[in-house]
Amino acid sequence: MRILVAGAHGQVARRLSRLLSARGDTVVGLIRNPDHEADLRDDGAEPVVLDLESASVDELAAVARGADAVVFAAGAGPGSGEARKHTVDHGAAVLLAEAAERAGVRPYVLLSSMGVEQAREGTPPGVDPVMAVYLQAKLRAEDEVLPRPALATTILRPGGLTDEPGTGRVTLGHGLDFGSVPRDDVAAVLVALLDARRDGAVVELVSGDTPITEAVAQVA
Repeated sequence: MRILVAGAHGQVARRLSRLLSARGDTVVGLIRNPDHEADLRDDGAEPVVLDLESASVDELAAVARGADAVVFAAGAGPGSGEARKHTVDHGAAVLLAEAAERAGVRPYVLLSSMGVEQAREGTPPGVDPVMAVYLQAKLRAEDEVLPRPALATTILRPGGLTDEPGTGRVTLGHGLDFGSVPRDDVAAVLVALLDARRDGAVVELVSGDTPITEAVAQVA
């Protein structure tokens, strides 16, 4: 497959690129910092420098054209202000959806976060205000991307991300208790979701006992 990954220098995205390229897929990685090009090449990806906060739909569609799927793994990141939560975690995700539609690419995988439903009614009690904005931005992105009939969208909501080695075993489902999951396993689940081509699936992810391929196959 030819996969376009937005936010390709992120920790999960780099793991994803390495997994995909190692099995022979072509990964086109979108980054905004040209200093990261060498890292992407080390991951086996083809770097494309394009700032999703300022790019046009046409510019992004030109890059997406010919892809078999797109993955949104970008994020404003820790320490960023509230404004960038809106422009990246929401705005850039929607921009990628619009570009995929224009380029005729249906499969869209959106990396989101557990806890976004808590933000549907406003700021969740006890949640840091900046984190609340992050969750609200992710939720808006989900709500605007999922209903698009031209896309076959899958949304993955992982729990707390860790750098522990992946186990290859997870729990996927709905209404899960909040937990953690290694970034290695998040990347492996993304690969399995790309292969499964689920349409309209929204699933939460934490560590568990079910092999990844089996867990993805059970997702309705």
